[in-house]
Amino acid sequence: MSVGSLGCWQTFYFMKKLFLFISIISLSQIKAQIDPVKYPTFTNIEDALKSGKTVYSMSFREKGLFNIPPQIVKLDSLFFLNIMANKLEKMDQELFALKELEILNVNENSIKYIPDEVGNLKKLTTFSMNLNSLTSINPNLAKLQNLKAVHFDANNLNTFPEALMEIPALEEINLQGNQISFIADRLDQIKNLKFLNLSDNQINDLGNLSFPENLKYLELQQNAINKLPENLFKSRNLEFLNVSGNHITEISAKVKGLKNIVSMNLANNNLKDLPVEIKQLKNLKTLILTGNPIEKSTIENLKTLLPETQIYF
Repeated sequence: MSVGSLGCWQTFYFMKKLFLFISIISLSQIKAQIDPVKYPTFTNIEDALKSGKTVYSMSFREKGLFNIPPQIVKLDSLFFLNIMANKLEKMDQELFALKELEILNVNENSIKYIPDEVGNLKKLTTFSMNLNSLTSINPNLAKLQNLKAVHFDANNLNTFPEALMEIPALEEINLQGNQISFIADRLDQIKNLKFLNLSDNQINDLGNLSFPENLKYLELQQNAINKLPENLFKSRNLEFLNVSGNHITEISAKVKGLKNIVSMNLANNNLKDLPVEIKQLKNLKTLILTGNPIEKSTIENLKTLLPETQIYF
């Protein structure tokens, strides 16, 4: 059964990535007039400056850089910049002069903080800083009202960045692999949020946190959650829920509110049974219960309640 559950969640991630790919294509339509042959991604600042062309895209990936080349300020039409996997310990001021920047990838460096000047990048839609050393997110990030996706996985954050709650346009938030234990109850202010990944943190109490009504994918696996908030079950648009690897002992009868749920991963918790109301989840295709102390007779009863659902136990 564990092989089956793996297959289901591979499908989950495939669907998520497919949706994100479509989203990126949609975002890129604003630059649809750019011919990738005429305007390629440059990997050398000198070549870019000598090209005689308007430079829209640059990548300094794995160049061993300690600083961004200062001449980059001359590329005032740049909308895509990849500086991942270098040796940066700070974000150089030249970066914040790039007012047309829309996509910024700073993954895999050693940056400890985001300067106030981040608020200058008004056109930024995608901001990725996975695998750095951030302990907090600058409040000025809230000035970036065009942001659609943020990636702060594998940093040292211990609270959910409140600046993100001030950006209702956000559609995707990735905070996996931090040390987050607290989330202020303003999450539902992010009206357009569809993807939220808070897996592998230190969350144990969600209180009665309210979730954005457009949320479709929620990842809370590998935390220390004892109870799911009642407000979660008001998420009528939620399709994929992963709360595996927590300490959950029961699921509320209000689970019936998840009208559009397609896949639910409850593996490796402390569940002994599920409420009879789960039979009302007519769209549920996959239910993963491996690693819970559930009796075989209970599983058989669940199969009766959910005849169209594939149950893994």
